[in-house]
Amino acid sequence: MPTRPAARLLPAAPTGLPGWCDRFLADPVAGEFFASRAWYDTLLAGALPAGTQPVLALVGEAALLPLLRQGGRLGGRLAALVSPYTLDWRPLAAPGADAAVLRAAGAALGRRLRRRPPTRLDTLDPEAPGLVPLLEGLSAAGLRPLRFLHTGNWHEALAPGTGWEDYLAGRPPALRNTIARKLRAARGAGLDWLAAPGRALEEGIAAYADVRARSWKPDEPFPEFDAALMRVAAGLGVLRLGVLRDAAGRAMAAQYWILDRGGRRATVLKLAHAEDSRAASPGTVLTARMIRRLLEEGTAELDFGRGDDDYKRLWVGARRQRIGLLLADPMHPAGLLALARQAAGALRRRLRPAAGEVLPG
Repeated sequence: MPTRPAARLLPAAPTGLPGWCDRFLADPVAGEFFASRAWYDTLLAGALPAGTQPVLALVGEAALLPLLRQGGRLGGRLAALVSPYTLDWRPLAAPGADAAVLRAAGAALGRRLRRRPPTRLDTLDPEAPGLVPLLEGLSAAGLRPLRFLHTGNWHEALAPGTGWEDYLAGRPPALRNTIARKLRAARGAGLDWLAAPGRALEEGIAAYADVRARSWKPDEPFPEFDAALMRVAAGLGVLRLGVLRDAAGRAMAAQYWILDRGGRRATVLKLAHAEDSRAASPGTVLTARMIRRLLEEGTAELDFGRGDDDYKRLWVGARRQRIGLLLADPMHPAGLLALARQAAGALRRRLRPAAGEVLPG
């Protein structure tokens, strides 16, 4: 009879993941950037939420779950290792781990998480590989995965060979007209297209920071994170930073994208425009020019990250739901309370349906 896998909760340094994690991590260029060492090490070094400690849930040789402990060392709550910048979090399965192996891993992890407050996982793709058998194992161990809606993700997969004109033809007429009008008006504007480390990149990062400071956006919770991530991504060859400048050379808008899946997917991480340049619609102009260049490079999917901002559905046409899970033990008081809240919410929806209501968590 095969040995049951064991689950361990191992503390990690805030400077980066230990080397043994590499067998679970994705290639940041050919695979999923947000499941790679490049992402996690940058996140740990520059955007770790206050009062948290990174913890690695290692389940035999089958799976790794990067987590955070919030609060005390022994009694603190566990949650996914995410930050305000996270677009996608997932359990990291070892190569070759099949459904049976992941089901057993889920059961082992469930036994390890019993008698604890609920563990919160969010920014999950419900169709992430291996997630279903892992949850089946957790349930078999006595935990109740309580699902809630977390955030939307707007994206669009493009037909092979899609060019700029093809892409434009699929946009709403109002956006097509706006793009044509604004591009004509902005013929004197210059585009800095930055992808490699060096002096030009550092000037572009400074321009991005300047634009953001002049924008409508609130202060960043981790002001140095974007610059650090851009430098890491540039070192890997997957950064595309764009800065739109007026005729005098002053930055009006800036945004940066990251390529992964072998360059097939381009994800915009951040974009901003200066309020004092709003009349020129520099954000629209820059987004159009960036997408055109990305298509010329062979991008096959555009991803506008987390959130349901109205402008996103103009540029891309599909929405997918990111979810969260509370892994609740009904034998723990906090787990029992989470279950009671879920039941109460379900009852309220049956008696008085409310559009857009989500489960507590």
